[in-house]
Amino acid sequence: MYGRQKISVAVVALLAASTLGAAANEKVTFGTNWLAEPEHGGYYQAVADGTYAACGLDVTIMQGGPQVSGRPMLLAGKIDFYMGGNLLSAFDAVQQGIPMRVVAADFQKDPQVMMSHPGEGLDKWEDLKNADQYILGDEGVQTFFQWMVIELGFDAAKRAPYTYNTAPFLANKKSIQQGYVTSEPFAVKKEGGFVPNQFLLADYGWDTYSTTIEVMQDTIDKKPEVVQCFVDGSAKGWYKYLYGDNKAANEMIKKDNPDMSDEQIAFSIEQMKKFGLADSGDTEKLGIGAMTDARIQSFYDKMVKAKVTPAGIDIKKAYTLTFVNKGVGLDLKK
Repeated sequence: MYGRQKISVAVVALLAASTLGAAANEKVTFGTNWLAEPEHGGYYQAVADGTYAACGLDVTIMQGGPQVSGRPMLLAGKIDFYMGGNLLSAFDAVQQGIPMRVVAADFQKDPQVMMSHPGEGLDKWEDLKNADQYILGDEGVQTFFQWMVIELGFDAAKRAPYTYNTAPFLANKKSIQQGYVTSEPFAVKKEGGFVPNQFLLADYGWDTYSTTIEVMQDTIDKKPEVVQCFVDGSAKGWYKYLYGDNKAANEMIKKDNPDMSDEQIAFSIEQMKKFGLADSGDTEKLGIGAMTDARIQSFYDKMVKAKVTPAGIDIKKAYTLTFVNKGVGLDLKK
């Protein structure tokens, strides 16, 4: 009787400790910069399989979209982490005196791609500047296209507006069009019946990091363990999403964004792996999320040269390497 009583007390104590641990998980919100999609898969994976919870976080993903302004919510303290598109916003924050930092880069390569029609004399990167028309959105014109003009000799006069409709590109075989390598090539294949040539800007010198994790300096100062858990959990989530069982994460993505099809999801994952968006280069030794001073300096110098970003910014205030480059999750790669 006494022995059984001891066991019961021990079990109750264990359950109480377990319940206390679960209750102690800190609630945080991560804002993405677009509607739920496979390009956010690592974060959904880490929620779905308990990776964030395992290190003490109760993470809510707040999906972005055309009517959602996530970064102002970060600055106002309404959300805890935000998904940055590239490093330009971090440079801009320093210029404006905003204490925001990038703590991880979950994509080593920006998904930005230029597409061309095969067999039309535009089959090589160096041929693209000879296209009759460059179909580009306004944001692209103000950023990577400035680099393409200054660094690579593209003709600014050939730009035509991109309205997120592939019809003009399909109609003009001598045109090139911007897009995300995970998205627009899929649309062209579906609507045009062919696979376009795809030139990932990252493979030709556009060396910004992408899908960054942005956080306010105050959070870093007061809750470094929360930041580390989110960075590590995200890295592990990406390894599991890319190389493991991602069914639960994909179901969460489709629940948040019912327009996302299984076919699109499969295509995006294949492209992410094929082009090494999350896992390539420095990640092979340092792990997903890796960043280096040299890489960030290189991109900044290019943006100054292209007159996209002013000279004289203290870019060390834009990021910190404290939470990355530790090889977290490498053991999960299959």
